[in-house]
Amino acid sequence: MTDQEIIEHWQDQDAPLLPVLHAIHDRDDYLSDDAIRVVSKGLRIPLAELFATVTFYHHFSRSKPGKSAPRVCTGNVCCLNGGKEILESLKSEDATPMPCSGRCDDMVPVLRGDQVFVGATAETLEHRPSPLPAPNPGNIDECIFRHIRAPKRHTLPGYQATGGYGGLKSAVASTPAALIDLITESKLAGRGGAGFPTGVKWKAVADAPGDPKSIVCNADEGEPGCFKDRAIMEHDPHALIEGMVLAAYATGSQRGFIYLRYEYPEIQGILQTAIDEANTANILGDNILGKDGFNFHLRIIRGAGAYICGEEGSLLNSMEGKHPFPRNRPPFPVTHGFEDLPTVVNNVETLASASQISRKGAEWYRRLGLDDHAGTKVISLSGDIQRPGNYEVPFGLPLQTLLNDWAGGPLEGRTIQAVTMAGLSGGFLAGDDLQVTLDEPCIRSNGSFLGAGGIIVLDDRRDMVSAAHEAMSFFAHESCGKCFPCRIGTQRLTERLNDGANLEFAAWQDEINDIGSVMKATSACGLGMAAPLVTESLLRYFPDAIEQHLSHPK
Repeated sequence: MTDQEIIEHWQDQDAPLLPVLHAIHDRDDYLSDDAIRVVSKGLRIPLAELFATVTFYHHFSRSKPGKSAPRVCTGNVCCLNGGKEILESLKSEDATPMPCSGRCDDMVPVLRGDQVFVGATAETLEHRPSPLPAPNPGNIDECIFRHIRAPKRHTLPGYQATGGYGGLKSAVASTPAALIDLITESKLAGRGGAGFPTGVKWKAVADAPGDPKSIVCNADEGEPGCFKDRAIMEHDPHALIEGMVLAAYATGSQRGFIYLRYEYPEIQGILQTAIDEANTANILGDNILGKDGFNFHLRIIRGAGAYICGEEGSLLNSMEGKHPFPRNRPPFPVTHGFEDLPTVVNNVETLASASQISRKGAEWYRRLGLDDHAGTKVISLSGDIQRPGNYEVPFGLPLQTLLNDWAGGPLEGRTIQAVTMAGLSGGFLAGDDLQVTLDEPCIRSNGSFLGAGGIIVLDDRRDMVSAAHEAMSFFAHESCGKCFPCRIGTQRLTERLNDGANLEFAAWQDEINDIGSVMKATSACGLGMAAPLVTESLLRYFPDAIEQHLSHPK
């Protein structure tokens, strides 16, 4: 297709910019200056604004070989396991680095076009599906992974064989208000990190004036060490779709979007096949399941590589073709979301949980947690551990049970020095604080948070100052630049972890704390608020390592 044909195909549809850019990028392997000018004119986006947006994303190449050249994961876990060495080996093929690409349980991933190859060295790279979650080591009753290991689970017949879409049929036979009450009673909260009550969000959108309303699935899983959404979408896509249709029925939404991270190219095909199956079976489309007036149409919007697009305001701006800066709040997406209309933005895990809750009930889900905690959480565990992978745990499970009993403990001859929480955003836990239970109240009382549920294990071989430097470098690279506390603060913290600025420990500590307090108080979004937890936790647990670093900088 020509540039003009591509633009004409998409220009009258919702969220046209990213599909147009991807179509040209897929055709040519890069975006030329001429193509950007044509898009600017065709979609009526000022050229300077469009150029700034295109160059903001990691994966839109501006010259050949572009997309056809390998992109190697040099994320925090892969760097511990040969990522930089593979990148060096593939330099002759114009290889470039990319941030964590969600394969921390099966390393090291290399993107070639729209295929993912994995291997320990450049010579052993092979194309294979990502791992299924192992059978639950604690033999607990699961929600998300309850049937994910069933044969042909990714297909419509495979999903329906275990009761799939049964919850939707029950919901449609009742009222939207009853469905909202069910989700509220279950105490399901957002599993992407924010933890906002799902039923409250759905009700707010249902009550908000304005049409058409939208359901947006945030599948831009960019936090290093997080790969749970990948497993759900690859092996159980209909669970996500059912959750989105349930949300649509509860809120009166007519359109839905899955914002899929770029680094999951093959999942796009899996999701599209599942969407096509659902359309054919009248689970999507008009008058769903024979319910007059219940119309819901679902599309995939593929991202282009930007950590900040996991923040819901940035994601919505990205969909709308704007520069993906976070939005000021209020107003919130429940009243002013996609195209300033009421919008539900939920994470993959949240929506898939709703599918099971609609079948099994609110009380069943609440009882899955331990003590007074409701439900379960999928933890992506990686790093220096015997059995990395995705584990569905009941809220309140001791971290030590997960690390040692379920995942086999540290590597032979090693001890666990620290773990990261919330991917990288929660900083480190170490020492006596490794006795926490996996729930937000306990972890927050120890100066961190659970967030999206990524945990990276660091054993006694690892230089903790270097680990903190790698983490802060990531945040500095991914800061969108909208607000100066984050833009400058992450850079300054990276520099202090790099060479110490020739400061004595007390002065270094004062400066680190000063920068961090300003960032947490004044940053525009969660990136700038969370990044200082890396240096705060480093100071809390490893002051001797910092003093050694300051006296003998590398």
